Amino acid sequence: MSHDGVGPRAVMRSVAFLTAGALAVPALAGCSSDDDPAGRPLAGGDIARADRARVADGGTLRWGVDTVPDTLNTFQADADATTTRIAQAVLPSMFRMDSRGRPVRNPDYLESAEVVETEPKQVVLYKLNQQAVWSDGREIGAADFAAQWRALSGKDSAYWTARNAGYDRIEKIERGKGALEVKVTFNRTYADWKSLFAPLYPKDVMGTPDSFNDGARKKLKVTAGPFKVKKVDREDDEVTLTRNARWWGEPARLSTIVLREVPRDERVAALTAGTLDLAEIDATAARRISVAAGPRGTRTSGSESGGTSGSASAPGRADEGGTPLMGPGAAGRGAGRSAAKALRSWAVANGSDEEAADKEAAARKERREAAAELARERQALSGFEVRKSLEPAYTQLALNGAEGPLADERVRRAVARALDRRDLAEAVLKPLGLPAEPVGSHLALAGQTAYADSSGALGDQNAKEARALLADAGWVQGGPVEKKKGEKAAGGKGEKAASSDKDADDDGTYIVGEDDGDAEEHGDAGSDGDNGDDHLAQDGAQHTRLKRGSVPGAYAPLGTAAPARAESAPLAKDGKALTLDFVLPSGPGSEVLSTVAGRITKMLERVGIRTEITKVDDESYFTDHIASGEYDLALYSWPATAFPATDARPVYAKPVPAADGSLNIEQNYTRVGTDQVDQLFDQALATLDDAKRAGLIRKADARIWAAAGSIPLYQRPQLTAARKDLANVGAFGFRTPVYEDMGYLKKGARGPAGTPGEKPAEPPASVSASESGSDPDFAPSSDADSDAES
Repeated sequence: MSHDGVGPRAVMRSVAFLTAGALAVPALAGCSSDDDPAGRPLAGGDIARADRARVADGGTLRWGVDTVPDTLNTFQADADATTTRIAQAVLPSMFRMDSRGRPVRNPDYLESAEVVETEPKQVVLYKLNQQAVWSDGREIGAADFAAQWRALSGKDSAYWTARNAGYDRIEKIERGKGALEVKVTFNRTYADWKSLFAPLYPKDVMGTPDSFNDGARKKLKVTAGPFKVKKVDREDDEVTLTRNARWWGEPARLSTIVLREVPRDERVAALTAGTLDLAEIDATAARRISVAAGPRGTRTSGSESGGTSGSASAPGRADEGGTPLMGPGAAGRGAGRSAAKALRSWAVANGSDEEAADKEAAARKERREAAAELARERQALSGFEVRKSLEPAYTQLALNGAEGPLADERVRRAVARALDRRDLAEAVLKPLGLPAEPVGSHLALAGQTAYADSSGALGDQNAKEARALLADAGWVQGGPVEKKKGEKAAGGKGEKAASSDKDADDDGTYIVGEDDGDAEEHGDAGSDGDNGDDHLAQDGAQHTRLKRGSVPGAYAPLGTAAPARAESAPLAKDGKALTLDFVLPSGPGSEVLSTVAGRITKMLERVGIRTEITKVDDESYFTDHIASGEYDLALYSWPATAFPATDARPVYAKPVPAADGSLNIEQNYTRVGTDQVDQLFDQALATLDDAKRAGLIRKADARIWAAAGSIPLYQRPQLTAARKDLANVGAFGFRTPVYEDMGYLKKGARGPAGTPGEKPAEPPASVSASESGSDPDFAPSSDADSDAES
């Protein structure tokens, strides 16, 4: 799991996690054609694609990751994203994801795989690649498939498995006509059979409970990928992968991959120090790197699709000196005011006031040192570039429907109708130059087979309709509120960061002359769907208020009461105000979530819903708040899946009472579900026809929208810092990485100047005078200061 956030350990294939914010987009896809609601992905991968012939043989890739995993077994509860990354490099998977997030046969392991019988039972026949062998020389075969099925079937509780979806539907596995055929018979039809045996572990790991539970936690002796696990070093926080000598496919270009645990807020320092070659980063780090590297030009390797990544026609790029992450004119940032500041500084340092001169001289020295440090950082980072795409995951607003106001579907629908989802998507993605389209499905993303925009089942933003829904639910504007001493909104412990209810005693009455600052804070509250012009790149008020007396006759005498503002007056019911507890994480990387939450708060305020924002520690966010139901509103993300009938069902299944009287919610943290949705998932799982199954998934999604338990907002940004001479690696988007193709470009195929080992042609234009060798006494500090602020 990544932190741009935190989240629970994997319980099934789907894992919830947080999102903070992810520099030209290499290949942006348009909208879908009229006859295919799935469309195409909003953004292609950005991996600096290059033919293998142009990639050098050998070299070590030092890849920054979030963790050294506790286990190398992806089927255990404490497996994480690094576990998955290692498994992709060293173990077989019968199917992998293509650039549209759809499963495709992996030819290194499979000659073919198809359903050969449906009656009386479903039978799938796998024909294996005759060269496929484990690293100990044994052929991959039916015994490995059978051992994994028995371990994950759920029939033997001695196996500590996190999930058994699909494997519990298998009746038997046997050898086919030859050693290269594996015949799998199901006791119940299973449409998502392509999700199975991905990855496939050797029978040495799956054969017994002891070997499953402990044998693959710290090491993997037997593998079957282009790489093998050489060492898991928990002291140095590294996992080292080396070439597998028995690999039969295209040989790995890299000799070694070192997965190094580096916290996200330390990755720029690691890149600068030369201890990392590749790492996922946040938007702040991406801006620093893009300023140092300058605009991405046409490089010989191109993008994932083979095009040029920095062409002038690439959408999302800035034309006025800088990339979207740098901002228009970033190359000359600070130039207009630096000379004046520097002149004033010189005058003070050389003036007659000795005390002031000494202070200014010390300050000038500090600025020169800071500028020199910035110059060193930019020099080191000039050999990197930021590759970006959209991650196969989306951020949602979760509404806890277990109790309180949100237990009423009308209130949940009102919350949803108050939101301008496009505004939220643009706030996060537009500054990064990424497509800012709101997500239209809970169960798939644009380009995937099951995707269709079903948000119409709930309706677009409409403040008038939201207020009507609230009124129908009994929430009255300006109603009486019974105040209880020490009363708190639903939610757990944490710091009360902010509240949209400015004054608990406010009954909605407006008194002329007593509203200082209100217009700036609320914007145009009377305009349905108008969220103001405040964007992430802007701070402070976006509305200019007229001064009293500037327009004759426009103001009543001071203290005159005016009619209550119906649009934003507080709502109450049965003596209780409509106030929702909005729980957020507070750790590194949570800034974007806080910004999104602030915008949501303003949108809800315009229909009379107040919120109280509670910030809690990252580590307790899921366990103590989301999973336990101690929240009203929350922001977190779900990964996309090619198998929603299997993977998404536990996320949206209707909670049912357990034997001990508790509520079994599986992964449905909103506690909102319906029998109809469950039935549609069951039908989809038993439907082998791809088109019919996609139709059932879309129907289920429409009903999930209508229930308003969660509101998809935007697809997560994916930002990766990479050395400019690294090929076939970066922001992968949907596609499963191809580890054997990763490597460094040969010298004759290197990218633009600034590649590590090459002397940059020119320092970045945004570097100050002192950084480029000019008179240090006139070094402007504004450039360094503004860079730090950005």
